[in-house]
Amino acid sequence: MAPPPFLPPPHGPLGRGEGGEKSLPPWETNCVSPTMKTPAGLLVLDKPQGWTSHDAVDRVRRLTRIRRVGHAGTLDPLATGVLVLLLGPATRLAEFLLGHDKRYRATIRLGIRTDTDDAEGRILSERPVEISRESFEETLRSFVGEILQTPPAFSAIKQGGERLYEKARRGEAVAPPPRRVRIDELRLVAWNPPWATIEVACSAGTYIRALARDIGERLGCGAHLAELRRLASGPFTLADAIPWGTFEAAARAGDWLRYLRSMADALPDWEPITPGPEILNPLRHGQPIPVEALPHPGSRLRVHRPDGTLLALLERRGDHWQPVRVFPEDP
Repeated sequence: MAPPPFLPPPHGPLGRGEGGEKSLPPWETNCVSPTMKTPAGLLVLDKPQGWTSHDAVDRVRRLTRIRRVGHAGTLDPLATGVLVLLLGPATRLAEFLLGHDKRYRATIRLGIRTDTDDAEGRILSERPVEISRESFEETLRSFVGEILQTPPAFSAIKQGGERLYEKARRGEAVAPPPRRVRIDELRLVAWNPPWATIEVACSAGTYIRALARDIGERLGCGAHLAELRRLASGPFTLADAIPWGTFEAAARAGDWLRYLRSMADALPDWEPITPGPEILNPLRHGQPIPVEALPHPGSRLRVHRPDGTLLALLERRGDHWQPVRVFPEDP
């Protein structure tokens, strides 16, 4: 039995598919310097169902002919929604983006447990579902806050140098260690038992499959994740996400650069500055800058060239600003 249409229908694997005159600072409009050989920036895609995150990376790599493409947080093949890809020198931002909070909409199938904790796994047990909406919502509230969560056995976590899902597929016993995650918001948006759709705001590293499993266990009936859509990753939402068909058509027409986001878009919490040449010149060579030469009350700065492109990220360490990333003009 298919789940009811609580979620927007997933898109097929390959075929999806001016307003004001406000003056923007250059770092909000520019992501490619005229002197750069390789474009550097972000693509925010609406990942189709059935693709791994690596599938999306590989397709973008082939269409754009850019070798260095990465992602800022995996999304299971079952899931659709916001997937942030990093192109060219922007791949060096990955560590700053992987910790971004996430938001999801998920459909849970109560009463059925699977070995993968989602709809793609082997059914382990089936139980009747005799649960009220009030009881379900009370159970949801018990998961809000910092919790210990055991990741699914079929996950990409490494143990002994090997992915857990590789061991699980061989039938080996897998016991992932629990870890702390944070659930900031957990609310019911649709109730039609045995189906329930929830919205979750959580920390990076939270497994929604595991959350669905644990909700079912606490209710005493078991459950698995039936559908998942990522609504937001850090500052990026579905409103920012490009349907794959739209991007593919633009790439084949040689017009895909208009969808490339500035690296600065991924770092809204870093204060933007465009200093003079007495600061820019030493930063080009990765030299630390004395605080007295660059007085600023913040602790993290993103330094832009006059054309708006990103030159460096600085962290305040004692009496100096330490470059933690420098992006040359001609990588």
